[in-house]
Amino acid sequence: MLKGVLIDWAGVLTTSMSEAIAEWIVADRIDASHYHEVMRELIAHAYSGSESRENAIHELERGEISGPDFERDLAAKLITLDGVPPSAEGLLTRMFAGFQRVEPMYGMLREARAAGLRTCLLSNSWANEYPRDGWEDLFDAVVISGEVGMRKPEPRIFEHALGVVALEGPECVFIDDIQANITAAGAFGIVGVHHREPEETITELERLFRVPLR
Repeated sequence: MLKGVLIDWAGVLTTSMSEAIAEWIVADRIDASHYHEVMRELIAHAYSGSESRENAIHELERGEISGPDFERDLAAKLITLDGVPPSAEGLLTRMFAGFQRVEPMYGMLREARAAGLRTCLLSNSWANEYPRDGWEDLFDAVVISGEVGMRKPEPRIFEHALGVVALEGPECVFIDDIQANITAAGAFGIVGVHHREPEETITELERLFRVPLR
């Protein structure tokens, strides 16, 4: 019997990362082609599941390096349309400024808790501030990578999240927009839902839990 919801933040409870990045690229006049070339390799390594190929994203998400250190490193790799690196200070804040709340997903969490399901935020952080107002009404537990020193898709963060909600893997559903994370969760018997659109995700959750969630 399914009893719990583990859920990602960026791209699930917010609008997509790609939308936020696209806004930032325009606002900061970033050379988009060069940015995507730089990030493609970093992201591919970060979510390849190979612990032997560590990079700055692994360290940032675990809280092993600070946001300002990562910003300086990333800014040095990028270039603007004016031919100079972007300002490093506040780079991550500007990158994520375009995130917007996806209200149907927040409504789903409220309905899930009202139905007696346990809920847990399970998010990889980039030294970013989370809008935590009202979280006590949404989550039974919060697991943020930089605060616990673990990151998705590492198995140990899923073990930790299951522990804090006191549920077994097969009792939980995990919602994320990155397939590598869902695959890792599946090793614990957690049911994965690959998030793309709120309506599609909520419909699937209603099917799995057999309760209305909107």
